[in-house]
Amino acid sequence: MTLKGQNFRIFTFDTTAEKFKVIGMATGCTVNLTNNTDDSNTKDDVGMASKPVTTSKSWSVQVESLNVSDTAAMLTAIKAMQPLTLMWDETATTDNQTRQKAAFARKGLAFLADATFQFDDRANATKSLQFQGSGALETVPSSDAVDVISLGSYSKGQFTRFFLSSDNTATPSAVIAAARTLSLHVSLTLEAATTKDTDGDWVLQEPTGLSYDITTGALVRSGDTITSQVAGKTLADVETIYEAGTPVKWQIANVSGDNQRTKGSVIVSGSVVLAQLSINGPNRQSADYSAQFSGYGDYTVAA
Repeated sequence: MTLKGQNFRIFTFDTTAEKFKVIGMATGCTVNLTNNTDDSNTKDDVGMASKPVTTSKSWSVQVESLNVSDTAAMLTAIKAMQPLTLMWDETATTDNQTRQKAAFARKGLAFLADATFQFDDRANATKSLQFQGSGALETVPSSDAVDVISLGSYSKGQFTRFFLSSDNTATPSAVIAAARTLSLHVSLTLEAATTKDTDGDWVLQEPTGLSYDITTGALVRSGDTITSQVAGKTLADVETIYEAGTPVKWQIANVSGDNQRTKGSVIVSGSVVLAQLSINGPNRQSADYSAQFSGYGDYTVAA
């Protein structure tokens, strides 16, 4: 008889509520535990057989999930450059949000080192999170009572669009016209803080920098069509931004209304430089373009 395995989830610690909460609606969770080794052979050893020894231990966590309501929280977490308390465990009950005090449950400090938020047109928004462990992992005793916040039922994400201004002073007001894809990628640069005196210990990490980029793709359409039906920035507008080569303001915001182009609540904003513009006109297919913007300075997460 074939048996299904137990559910498995990643939790972060909510410092305000002083409870753990599951990373919402995860579609994939991966934990990597690594013994970093070095060959202990010397020139005086006979033969070629390797003799690895553990020089340090490290761990990382990756979560893939639907992006429901915690975009701002994750953007704030990576921007803070402070480690989070993570825990993983078996789960059960409604939506698999209750930990089961499994024998393999662990917790430790980790930096949110990489986050990608995907806001494609006509699709549920998703996120991909990578946490880099810093320091030791603790075993969570099966008798340990760990409070967990229940997130309740899930709902689908809203339509989200990328808005641009024409310079670095005006408030972004025009959506990228007929946009079909949109992603925001934020990366935290980490360096190992361990020294030659910490052989065999858990690797400690320290943050040294933060960067982000935005990628979007859209149909190439005529100015009249854009103006009358979509009211957004056309390819010509984006080319003007490219020619200027200077920063412009941006916002990622929820949208509603006709063609999903009416700006609602803003999620995150900042300044970017248009780093790359690609225009594609395949035979017998709709022409499109893709643009990659590099973050200029910091970004601001909406309250």
